Amino acid sequence: MYNQSVEGLTSRGLTYPCRCSRKDIASALAAPQEGAPHAVYPQSCKTRSMVERGAGDAVRLHMDRALKQASVELGFIEDGPLHCGVHPIDPAALLDEIGDIVIGRKDIQTAAYFLASAIDDIRQNITHVVRGVDLFEFTQVQILLLDLLGHTPPRYHHHDLIRDDDGKRLAKRDDARAISVYRKDGASPDDIRLMIGL
Repeated sequence: MYNQSVEGLTSRGLTYPCRCSRKDIASALAAPQEGAPHAVYPQSCKTRSMVERGAGDAVRLHMDRALKQASVELGFIEDGPLHCGVHPIDPAALLDEIGDIVIGRKDIQTAAYFLASAIDDIRQNITHVVRGVDLFEFTQVQILLLDLLGHTPPRYHHHDLIRDDDGKRLAKRDDARAISVYRKDGASPDDIRLMIGL
């Protein structure tokens, strides 16, 4: 299903192959991290056709074409206390601040994070997404991809992040403690709710 989705977007002229390495791009495009600026891809390969795609090429979404094929009234409902309300998609922000995202990975030849998570939401009939506020700005990408795949978006709730005593967010990539460790140390559900501002 992941590969079919890439092929479907390709058949609509919404993708192009990208051979750029991490060294070719100022910083690698990866899962968003709090405090790390998102590097907008410089569109070096944008004129390439998918018929040129080689084994070492990633697949990028042609953002401006994708926005032209998207629904006119595109947006999402946010239930979280930090950004509560209706948020229409901002095409200028998607073009200038997010850019042509990778939707097909070159290393394992399958869907990349944004497309894979949109497909997972569809396959699992997700109606509500609860996640950290560090992903709030990238929700627009999810909404666009869900729309291009013919699905309505779920409702979102972006919560504050759990932080240590120094204010640094707790994350697996930084070997932060798991919630199970807090539980083992005697933290109650109410203690953990307080840690994330609920």
